[in-house]
Amino acid sequence: MYKTLFQPDYNNLLQVLNNERPTRLPLYEHNIDEPFISKAIGQKLIIEDVALTELDDYFRTVINFWKDMTFDGVSYEALICPIFPGHGAIKGGIGPIQTRKDFERFPWNEIPRMYWEKYTPRLEAIRRNLPPGMKAYGGCGYGIFEAAQDLVGYEYLCLMQCMDPELFADLFVRIGDLYAQLWSEMVRRYSDIFVFFRMGDDLGFRSNTLLDPDVIRQHIIPQYKRVISIVHSANKKFLLHSCGKIFSIMDDLIDAGIDAKHSNEDEIAPYNEWIEKYSSRIGLFGGIDLNVLILDTPEEIFRKVVENGTKFRATANGYGIGSGNSIPDYIPVDGFMAMVEAVNEIRGRELK
Repeated sequence: MYKTLFQPDYNNLLQVLNNERPTRLPLYEHNIDEPFISKAIGQKLIIEDVALTELDDYFRTVINFWKDMTFDGVSYEALICPIFPGHGAIKGGIGPIQTRKDFERFPWNEIPRMYWEKYTPRLEAIRRNLPPGMKAYGGCGYGIFEAAQDLVGYEYLCLMQCMDPELFADLFVRIGDLYAQLWSEMVRRYSDIFVFFRMGDDLGFRSNTLLDPDVIRQHIIPQYKRVISIVHSANKKFLLHSCGKIFSIMDDLIDAGIDAKHSNEDEIAPYNEWIEKYSSRIGLFGGIDLNVLILDTPEEIFRKVVENGTKFRATANGYGIGSGNSIPDYIPVDGFMAMVEAVNEIRGRELK
């Protein structure tokens, strides 16, 4: 019954970013992949195959799916890395920048033009198709560290750090320059359609950070500060999505100005630990380990989400519920639906 009466209200998300208890427990996902939505609605969706004249139909379908699943916002990131000539090293291998000469001849100044040519029509289509009470969250996709991995390759980036530390340092500053330019324009053009802005940058894995914490503090977090300052100067909030065990740098990230954090795995730490350590300082999203949605039955998922979601909402300050990462195509649809139904069960109980 609750689900049928649902009306989106992005203020529930904004309350989490303000680290306040939201009026209604909001659902949050970093992303719901196209193949999953296609599977759920029985309609194939591939944005790269969509003509400019069909963008409204595409985004209307996607946004309506999120709304039907009782989300107050829809995730959208205009991805930076696919614009890079030679893109792909973030998935493994060697990137287009290995030497100082590569760095200097890379077409940095051409990236913004290519970026806005690709994404302006998509962002405008989102603007036209957001229903009342609903906004997007996201912004410029991929983070500072991920851009460096895409331009160099993770293994080669580690070698560069040792063999050419000056180039290593210059690379992060130049990426920061590019991000500051793109983010400034994103915030200027599209603050009206985003309830908050977000950067996704996976800094860790299950046991540690992917670079030494001091290296992250020296080279990456200062570039975060530039982006966060741009966002905050427009009176918007900033969320960091980062996978991995990054407790060693969380204080630095909070000091840099993040307003909220997403991504968790139970194998790294139970979600209670995130709440105990950080709920007094920032908003938190997630809490439902992805393995629960993959491996458990719908009945088990429903029970666990009701139990844990109720507990997390009661113990955290600003909290929004969802998977600890995102919804890829291999998540069972009935498992995802069980999570959504459980969240609406929590909402319905609070109205009684």
